[in-house]
Amino acid sequence: MTHEIAVVPGDGIGQEVTPAAVEVLESLDIDFEFVEAEAGDAVKEATGEALPQETYDLAASADATLFGAAGETAADVILPLREAVDSFVNVRPAKAYPGIDAVRPETDLVFLRENTEGVYAGIEDRLTEDVATLTRVTTQSASRRLAEFACDYVEDSEHDGFTIAHKANVMRETDGLFRDTVAEVAEERGVETDEVLMDAFATHVCLDPAQFDVVVCPNLAGDVLSDLAAGLVGGLGLLPSANVGPDRALFEPVHGTAPDIAGDEVANPAAKIISAAMMLDYLGHEEESEAVQAAVETTLAEGPRTPDLGGDASTSDVTNAIIDRL
Repeated sequence: MTHEIAVVPGDGIGQEVTPAAVEVLESLDIDFEFVEAEAGDAVKEATGEALPQETYDLAASADATLFGAAGETAADVILPLREAVDSFVNVRPAKAYPGIDAVRPETDLVFLRENTEGVYAGIEDRLTEDVATLTRVTTQSASRRLAEFACDYVEDSEHDGFTIAHKANVMRETDGLFRDTVAEVAEERGVETDEVLMDAFATHVCLDPAQFDVVVCPNLAGDVLSDLAAGLVGGLGLLPSANVGPDRALFEPVHGTAPDIAGDEVANPAAKIISAAMMLDYLGHEEESEAVQAAVETTLAEGPRTPDLGGDASTSDVTNAIIDRL
């Protein structure tokens, strides 16, 4: 079976780490058809639109999409691309790897973030020169869909349950609906849950990250708290992510375009390659996914390493080392 993969490098170091991930995938005995498309700042400057319709259509039809990074046009690129795959959950692991100087080396978390609504629904208005408003959207249907995914996730991965992070003590209607719906689904499914206020979580995860495992949270909270967790494990350059829909998914590193090092061939490809490993698992290639993950972890522990991790290796050096270990 051939898997059609949309490849959208985007801007900055997306142009370097995305081809690195494709190289790793091409080294495997799997039949992929990679179709490259454009999006991002450079495309907007050249054509007037950050996300060409053909790129959107490709993501909407391909089996999966590998996305790199976008700069100033990020909201005009990644949000529609997530819409193209009907992504309702953003899966963000935050794990400390052996050999990496992590603030909290015991950290091993997975954030399951609602991906369609909240304050990222895009309903903003400028009423007067003095007043701007933002409408926060929470629906029972989206919360239930996320909760069902979370229950499937912990059951398939043999986790004990999950934590619901929210701010229902202040946002009583929106986060209250989110919390109550997720808890109700978990009770129906027989999945254990606990809950924590998202601001308290920010403190507790820094002091003792081992007390958390799988964390289910609204859109903005998932974005902010997973970036906080990145600081515990060595930085955003180590965090992968998956945007999962009912029929297809998009995989991207959490880091941005890193314009200060773009073009220097020193970008760390680890997060993008781990994202590709998540794609392999999504497509049903569990053994190959585990092999790629192991090769990345061994390379992080033993080298070579890019400058962000204290080494002097290039992106290609690290990519070739991972392929050699495969």
